Amino acid sequence: MTFSAKRAAILAVLGFGLAAGPDALAQDGTARTQKPIIVTRIFTGPDGLSHAEDIELKLGPRGVADMLKATGAEFSRRPPTPGADSRNKTATPLDSKDWHTGPARQFVITLTGNSEVEVSGGVHVMAGPGHINLIEDTTGKGHITRNFGPEDRVVLTVPLADGVVIEGKRTPREK
Repeated sequence: MTFSAKRAAILAVLGFGLAAGPDALAQDGTARTQKPIIVTRIFTGPDGLSHAEDIELKLGPRGVADMLKATGAEFSRRPPTPGADSRNKTATPLDSKDWHTGPARQFVITLTGNSEVEVSGGVHVMAGPGHINLIEDTTGKGHITRNFGPEDRVVLTVPLADGVVIEGKRTPREK
């Protein structure tokens, strides 16, 4: 490759990087695909049962979502659920006392530890560090949350203000 061809290639890569943003290039200078930000929404369906869907957050040109109005935030430590087994994929009977609704529309972001949320039909949503759940099933039968050890699960909970809409492509979770 001649000096001029090399220089043109470098300028093309740099031009792509500047046009696509600073995070568009990998360390080796090749184009990098951006992993979408996925939020798992837990919501009450028309049947009164909780369901789950993944929402790929809609991001603006700088790769940033619109600011969402929140009503506060809290950190909490949640110990492992006695007897919880992450290999269990069976459906919990609907008459179990473990079903509960969320206290408010809120993001629950797992910082450390692991858990799952079970919704109707035996659908299990696993959550490890970095997973974001949007809890919206404040009515109906609810869901079951199980925390897996050996360590406690630490979460950041961010209640949403009334009227906040989370936009993005939605994909139902299935068993």
